[in-house]
Amino acid sequence: MSICPKNKSSKARRDSRRANWKMADATLVKCSKCGELMVPHRVCKNCGAYNKREIIPQED
Repeated sequence: MSICPKNKSSKARRDSRRANWKMADATLVKCSKCGELMVPHRVCKNCGAYNKREIIPQED
């Protein structure tokens, strides 16, 4: 048995089903060390810290 629809779906039904496929806003949190906005569970691009520890040494 193959998968095939029993009746034709109209364009309105098809497109309304696809209407919920939209991009979500990126979640941002404050860095616990410098306070800069960053993506959660990633190393901060501003100070190089993760979970209040310096992961990437910063050259001043």
